[in-house]
Amino acid sequence: MKVVKFGGSSLADSQHFQKVIDIIKADKSRKVVVTSAPGKRFSGDIKVTDLLISYANAVIAGNDYENIVKSIFDRYQEIGEAYSVPADVLTSIHDKLVALPNGKYANDDYLMDAFKAHGERLNAELMAACLTSQGITAKFVDPSTAGIIVTDDPGNASVEEKTYENLGRISLGSDVLVFPGFFGFTEKGDIATFARGGSDITGSILARGFHASLYENFTDVNSIYAANPNIVDDPMPIKKMTYREMRELSYAGFSVFNDEAIIPAIQGQVPINVKNTNNPTAEGTLIVPEENFEIKSPVTGITASNRFAALYLHRYLLNKQVGFTLKILQILAKYGVSYEHMPSGIDDLTIIFDKNQLDDKTIKAMCRDIQAAVQPDNLEWIDDYAIIMVVGEGMRARIGTIENIIRPLADHDIAVHMINQGASRISIMLGTQESDANEAIKQIYNHFFN
Repeated sequence: MKVVKFGGSSLADSQHFQKVIDIIKADKSRKVVVTSAPGKRFSGDIKVTDLLISYANAVIAGNDYENIVKSIFDRYQEIGEAYSVPADVLTSIHDKLVALPNGKYANDDYLMDAFKAHGERLNAELMAACLTSQGITAKFVDPSTAGIIVTDDPGNASVEEKTYENLGRISLGSDVLVFPGFFGFTEKGDIATFARGGSDITGSILARGFHASLYENFTDVNSIYAANPNIVDDPMPIKKMTYREMRELSYAGFSVFNDEAIIPAIQGQVPINVKNTNNPTAEGTLIVPEENFEIKSPVTGITASNRFAALYLHRYLLNKQVGFTLKILQILAKYGVSYEHMPSGIDDLTIIFDKNQLDDKTIKAMCRDIQAAVQPDNLEWIDDYAIIMVVGEGMRARIGTIENIIRPLADHDIAVHMINQGASRISIMLGTQESDANEAIKQIYNHFFN
């Protein structure tokens, strides 16, 4: 049995729906389908999720939202009418959209999550009806009915372990089960959404919960590539990679998954196949457990992220200062800030942050407090900072990999501010200026792949 997930670009309109329906028809083992909300149909279009966010904001602000509701419903109506779904299906979708402002929500965060989640929820209902109209018996499954229980953390919910017990009680008959992605229900019955890649997370949860033989994740690319095609011309497609490689690469910028999305599938040891909705016969990229993985090359992929910033401190005899780091960590805790990495030397310390959790006011206050608490000889905030990840299972057994990564950068006058090899020995992290990141990726890629 396979769990199959389709992204928003694969479900943007009736033409895209037909491709998805053909994919489901082509393989009878595709028994569980996960839908995203309809995405962009063309450049400059608006995703249904973004329209729902506008709808929620209008309700919160007390503004008129009639035109927004019409724009959202028009997207579903176009698809439904193309497949001649029963009129009561579209009526139900419209009624649920109109009723959203009348719901009872614990606060505005839960209101926003309920509105956003309906992009997926309504699209799953519609997909089940469209499949049935095409001769495939399908059933919509609401997360509340399935028992997908999540934490009380709107916008950043995590799945509760009891979800898998609940899913284990669902029998898979002849029907195709259609689940909406992106959200679950709290113990109190409130809708709460996952963070980035929410529908990917739902697919991963269902793959584990139903003990799937394969989790197929359909998107709009033929495979995952060894480097970003916007940076490297015609990069090598990755045919097979491990869970660990995918996690490391996702952390630093691979956009196919975020680094948390595949954890349930990893826990269930379910292989993942990333495939293209527009070219479903292409092999795609297979993501598998590390056990018995056949290594073909030292490096599998190279990526970078510019979402980082760094705080550099210099103080002579820093390594002799008892409690120096503790004082800094207490200040970070005071401002609710976590750090990503903290490479250090005998007189130097660099703390790397995810910029998404910081604003100018917090940075200034935090730096002021650190200066007062530990009195460094030099304190510098570095906003122009990027992290490059070079990842490959083959790096563990290969001597000289770091030299082969650094050499092409030195040959092209690209400065490296930080080097860190992970404990798993399958990744090497480099800190560079943001302005050097793309050129660094090109040079490392050329060295290993060309």
